[in-house]
Amino acid sequence: MDIISQSDISKLERFIEDAQKIAITAHMRPDGDAVGSCAALFHCLGDMGKDAVIVLPDASPDYLGFITEAVGSRHLTDFESDGQGARDALAGCDLIFCLDYNAFHRTGKMEQALSGHHAVKILVDHHLNPARECFDLVFSETEVSSTAEYLYNILLMTSRYGHDAGKLPEQAATALMTGMTTDTNNFANSVFPSTLRMASSLLEAGVDRDFIISRLYNEYSEGRIRLMGELLSKRLEITPDGVAYMILDRKTIEKYGLKEGDTEGFVNIPLGIGRVKISCFFKEDEDRIRVSLRSK
Repeated sequence: MDIISQSDISKLERFIEDAQKIAITAHMRPDGDAVGSCAALFHCLGDMGKDAVIVLPDASPDYLGFITEAVGSRHLTDFESDGQGARDALAGCDLIFCLDYNAFHRTGKMEQALSGHHAVKILVDHHLNPARECFDLVFSETEVSSTAEYLYNILLMTSRYGHDAGKLPEQAATALMTGMTTDTNNFANSVFPSTLRMASSLLEAGVDRDFIISRLYNEYSEGRIRLMGELLSKRLEITPDGVAYMILDRKTIEKYGLKEGDTEGFVNIPLGIGRVKISCFFKEDEDRIRVSLRSK
């Protein structure tokens, strides 16, 4: 990970200090990294005495309820559940944080509301090719496990936290660890030395990793486990050159009563097969086919 510019940190602190109302946003179909990063920043901004709200394109998945409950429904809204409420929340903001996405089209229903907004916009992201011209301040780094890890390093460079993870609000530290854990598939991929340093510092600061792991991986619905069995026994295909793929249609999703997030991590499972080099997971959504890809 490249060194974060102190001048950019100074700009960040000035933008936060000058803001009266702050919105924190993430990409459509938010995952653990997106929700964890948003929640962590929310708690830190509150710690700084700032009024903030999280506005998402779609509802956060149920398995991340332990993160969103700490934020509270009064400070969390989404376009899927309450479009007008989400628009109103954005309209009153003079600073918008854009977390875990590189361009506004990745926010789906929120794209127009964000792209034409008058507020100062700050990007924090770890994906390729950020649309830099759309933002007033850009923190973009691909050599990092997750947006949560990148945000963690940015926060520690501020004067409020001074390179001391122990000064982070407890709920922010938990959310950051959650985001990093999910985006690395529990330290199975995209792990850098900085990732382990982050985890170590957060554990030392008192984060309960056992609690996080239990909530993330031991409280799935029965439908998820039964579907996993069907996919592996009946729908997993592997080509001669080591490409594994599974296809999940809407009828099967409804059969098992799946909710958003219930198929999280399915794409990783075939990578446990020795001859598999690439895994593809195709999921029929309401108006599109969503594709997840992983490789060794």
